[in-house]
Amino acid sequence: MTYQPVREDKFSFGLWTVGWQGKDPFGDPTRAALDPVEAVQRLAELGAYGITFHDDDLIPFGSSDAARETHVKRFRQALDDTGLIVPMATTNLFTHPVFKDGGFTANDRDVRRYALRKVIRNIDLAAELGAKVYVAWGGREGAESGGAKDIRAALDRMKEAFDLLGEYVVEQGYDLRFAIEPKPNEPRGDILLPTVGHALAFIERLERPEMYGVNPETGHEQMAGLNFPHGIAQAIWAGKLFHIDLNGQSGIKYDQDLRFGAGDLRQAFWLVDLLETAGYEGPRHFDFKPPRTEDYSGVWASAEGCMRNYLILRERSAAFRADPEVQQALLDSRLDELAMPTAADGIAGLLADKGAYEEFDVDAAAARGMAFERLDQLAMDHLLGVRG
Repeated sequence: MTYQPVREDKFSFGLWTVGWQGKDPFGDPTRAALDPVEAVQRLAELGAYGITFHDDDLIPFGSSDAARETHVKRFRQALDDTGLIVPMATTNLFTHPVFKDGGFTANDRDVRRYALRKVIRNIDLAAELGAKVYVAWGGREGAESGGAKDIRAALDRMKEAFDLLGEYVVEQGYDLRFAIEPKPNEPRGDILLPTVGHALAFIERLERPEMYGVNPETGHEQMAGLNFPHGIAQAIWAGKLFHIDLNGQSGIKYDQDLRFGAGDLRQAFWLVDLLETAGYEGPRHFDFKPPRTEDYSGVWASAEGCMRNYLILRERSAAFRADPEVQQALLDSRLDELAMPTAADGIAGLLADKGAYEEFDVDAAAARGMAFERLDQLAMDHLLGVRG
């Protein structure tokens, strides 16, 4: 197989990914700035269907209104020429020093008000360009010391911000939903709403919870030592997987942003298996950073690798699910029983069933093997390409 992506695969990239210049806390940029128009053109050639952006990726911070319109006009023309769409947009509330203590939860009230206006202005642009999801990553919403931030008050301000933005979207009649992106730390010592679970709980306290979901990122959940596919499964179960960021991560360390498939390949396999079997219809968005060792030919090779790896894993997952031995192994592991209600007969039937307790053979049940190892090895065989 060629593993050539097509628009129907819904692969998208952020301007900040292929456009990352390779600057890190220990080194200067290794690549020149990338023109957003070139990014659109090259990604279209590679088979992507979408491109996303922070406001400052497209329009340099502090640009005049005239300069802003020029940048937007060029970008819009490139979209029209290539057929790429903007499925998602977001706002940079973390780079400029004004956001050193956060945007929505900064202790300074005037900074919070500025942050809201900055987001609202970019929401207008996102709606103009046809985006359906607006991602919010609170990278500076946090603290390094206990006394510096009243977390309860900060969560009040976070709720206030999202409620105001939701009100604005409704008033404007925009077809736009919000997706909160969790991360445990970096750049702040500890970031608010650090995991998918925290974000899901927070959303239920908002005035319009139906407008808000999550945008989990592979590396972010793994930085906390969590199982990313499990978090995605819970988001899908809750009806809150509005968007997803795919990349690679090797264990609990800094946010590596490797190309998708690098790092924990087993979790990548189970993630693709989940997305493809659960009917997720949103973008497969790659939020990665091409290593600073690469020139721009390496950048495009890395972007191409993200899509190729997803397609390979999708093929491997389909082969796994179609394998008769796997289907039998799933039955041997009693996965079909897990899908059955435990007590469809209700509490009365459960209490009346002596086989459920009084006559239940605990020792016989304890002696039954679950056959999980056979099932897992079959998955490994398919992942490694020695079956199917």
